[in-house]
Amino acid sequence: MSSLRCWRCAITSLRPPQIPLPLSTRSFSTTIIAYKAPLMKPVSKAARSSARSTNPGKTLRVKKKPVVKSVRRFALGERKAFRKRVVLSNPNALEVRNVSELDAEKMSDPKSAGSMLALPDRLVEQLRALGAFKITQRWSAFRKPAVLWTSQSVKMAQDLEGVVKDDQYKTIRRVVTGERNSGKSQMLLQAMTVALMKKWVVISIPEGQELTIAHTDYTPLPETRPIQYIQRTYTASLLSQIARVNEEVLSTMQLSKKHSMPIPLQSNMTLGRLAQLGASDPDLAWPIFQAFWDELTNPSIDGDTKQQPRPPILLCLDGLNWIMRLSEYRDADFNLIHSHDLALVRHFTDHLSGLRKLSNGGAIIGATSASNKPPAATFQLMIRRLEAQLAANVNEKDIPKINPFEKHDRRVMEVLSSKEVEIYRMKGLKRDETKALLEYYAASGLLRDTVDERRVSENWTLAGGGIVGEIERNALVPKI
Repeated sequence: MSSLRCWRCAITSLRPPQIPLPLSTRSFSTTIIAYKAPLMKPVSKAARSSARSTNPGKTLRVKKKPVVKSVRRFALGERKAFRKRVVLSNPNALEVRNVSELDAEKMSDPKSAGSMLALPDRLVEQLRALGAFKITQRWSAFRKPAVLWTSQSVKMAQDLEGVVKDDQYKTIRRVVTGERNSGKSQMLLQAMTVALMKKWVVISIPEGQELTIAHTDYTPLPETRPIQYIQRTYTASLLSQIARVNEEVLSTMQLSKKHSMPIPLQSNMTLGRLAQLGASDPDLAWPIFQAFWDELTNPSIDGDTKQQPRPPILLCLDGLNWIMRLSEYRDADFNLIHSHDLALVRHFTDHLSGLRKLSNGGAIIGATSASNKPPAATFQLMIRRLEAQLAANVNEKDIPKINPFEKHDRRVMEVLSSKEVEIYRMKGLKRDETKALLEYYAASGLLRDTVDERRVSENWTLAGGGIVGEIERNALVPKI
């Protein structure tokens, strides 16, 4: 056996070594640059066109169909008008027959508190032009617009009636504030309704942010220190609103003095025609607005046959937070312009603070916004200070202090430091007022439940103590 094994070892040692054969394919290959196709000479447009003309049969020509626009493009300002459209009547809603109409006697009668009162038809279009109706309010759910006349509404009407008393003229300067959905804009609407029924001249700025968010043109007013800026287009639209709303009152008053104007004015021109003249030309809007305001605030003199008596004025603004801060406009050095350097805003704040007077009485009312408010720390601090100072039996410790180490807006503090400015905080509805509102919803066909004491108590509690906007949402918005 040993000899056999030795022969096998000898044979194996004599065999040549086995070399592995190369693979037929490689895992990675490259292309030599020499095999690259030569670059083609660029062909000009003329050569391509001539080639197409010589070989017309080899060219594919596909005719493109014209693009048909099936959607009509919106005109200038059409989308904004559609977005801000307010529908005030719904023919599908049930007619509530036991709702009386608001008149001069009921608006200041304490017995009217806690009742629904329909707005007179002759005032609805005037209130619409004033921007008193908001798109967030559910006017389109009812047959005709009606408001809940609360105890605070009666107090507001009584205050406005006391402006002219025993040939003495008084001016109300008031800031309406409160929680979100507490009815601040509704209070402005009711104040405008009372003023229109008393034949006052009503001027309204529906949204304060439209003056300060740099959405309208502006230009510096010459010879003013500090420089003020006028907004011609907005002033023209404001004059147009004044002329439409107060046409009946302004048509009876004529110019009583001469004014320095870029154009000549007739001596017997009515104030309504003067406002229309400023609305037709934005370049003349601001000087005409100044002349118009000068005529309105001209003191009424008894026995003067040349001058008709001037009525009181209601000047109101919604969104007061927006004009108590820096605006979005820029000056020549690209610095932010303060809102009080805008001429229209300055006009309102001067009357609110008492710096300028109303010779024939009236009211200056500004309402804050809690749902759409910009940061305005100084304004909020001054509101809390004024409210604490006007409270009964207040201690000095309860009044919020002004931190000297924080940066505050001095111009806002000057406006709200006046003792003539009063804070009017909107409170929640009482239980009887909540019941009247729910009964109106049920009579209109919007509330299917029975309005009893349990339902009233439940809605009043869930609404945070009678917040009118929360009552409306809990009662009308369907729950999923």
